[in-house]
Amino acid sequence: MSFTLKQSALTVSNSVFDKRSSITCRSLFLPCLNLQNNPKRTLLSLSKPLYISSFQSFNEKSVILCKAYEADKSPSPAAAEAKSEAAKSVKIGIYFATWWALNVVFNIYNKKVLNAYPYPWLTSTLSLACGSLMMLVSWATKIAEPPKINLEFWKALFPVAVAHTIGHVAATVSMSKVAVSFTHIIKSGEPAFSVIVSRFLLGERFPPAVYLSLVPIIGGCGLAALTELNFNMTGFMGAMISNLAFVFRNIFSKKGMKGKSISGMNYYACLSMLSLLILTPFAIAVEGAHMWAAGWKEAVSEIGPQFIWWVAAQSIFYHLYNQVSYMSLDEISPLTFSVGNTMKRISVIVSSIIIFRTPVQPINALGAAIAILGTFLYSQAKA
Repeated sequence: MSFTLKQSALTVSNSVFDKRSSITCRSLFLPCLNLQNNPKRTLLSLSKPLYISSFQSFNEKSVILCKAYEADKSPSPAAAEAKSEAAKSVKIGIYFATWWALNVVFNIYNKKVLNAYPYPWLTSTLSLACGSLMMLVSWATKIAEPPKINLEFWKALFPVAVAHTIGHVAATVSMSKVAVSFTHIIKSGEPAFSVIVSRFLLGERFPPAVYLSLVPIIGGCGLAALTELNFNMTGFMGAMISNLAFVFRNIFSKKGMKGKSISGMNYYACLSMLSLLILTPFAIAVEGAHMWAAGWKEAVSEIGPQFIWWVAAQSIFYHLYNQVSYMSLDEISPLTFSVGNTMKRISVIVSSIIIFRTPVQPINALGAAIAILGTFLYSQAKA
């Protein structure tokens, strides 16, 4: 415990004490000062507050040892603010590292599942179902605080969920047909869709630097597509549709959810649940339970029991990486998030090439690098 003593409280003189009293106590918390044997005027006057750090009393010698330091030697507001900023930077770094790691793990397991079990509609449904179940359990057990929402919230969330569902399924279809790295290279072209939709449908205008940043994005994606060794049109179109859907998701989310107070974690949980309700009937209609059962039996016979773990892992990690990304939005600016998203794609592309030993030509790698560089320049130009 420390005490702050101002100047007015530290001016002590013999004249203010009753001579009949040998010991005077100014505070219930401070040791008493013995002034009886001090013939001289004792004056302690400070122009700055004095912070008491410790006391030691030696009764046999009637001596009190007081250790203190002046106010200007205490932590300054600037130092405290710098410490707070450093802690925030560490927290954001942990968010980013967790986000990237979870995303890499999800993409690896997702591709393994799709290679053995090529049913992207069911795979997408299981991802949403797993996340929804996790959050319902978290709310029921009070691990997470359930959101206070009403019917108006769900109405505003519905178009966001539709776009999210389309983007999620389209990306999964893409990864079932082409390499993970190629899907993410094409998905790095999402800013181009964002600018085109915002300009021609919403009438927004952007500075010239934003339009210029689209040149390397479009050029890099085009170069990567033309030189892809295992090019597939369904995979390519799936990634393109996913880009467009996620652009509309962001637009609907920005407009419909404005002014509504809900945490990023709970927002994504509600989005997953509504998307699950939307997707399930379409998944059944497109693929069907009969195809799922036959494919499941074949996958388990070829891969073994570990296939079940792959499915569970891709579902769990899909929810976790998205949840962490939405939670990070509560802590960082959209610009920082965009830069983090760009770095995430780099980590996914590189790790998937290494793990799946994807053959990459130098010209293909150049196209990917140009596209990712363009995405970074776009995020800086929009700042």
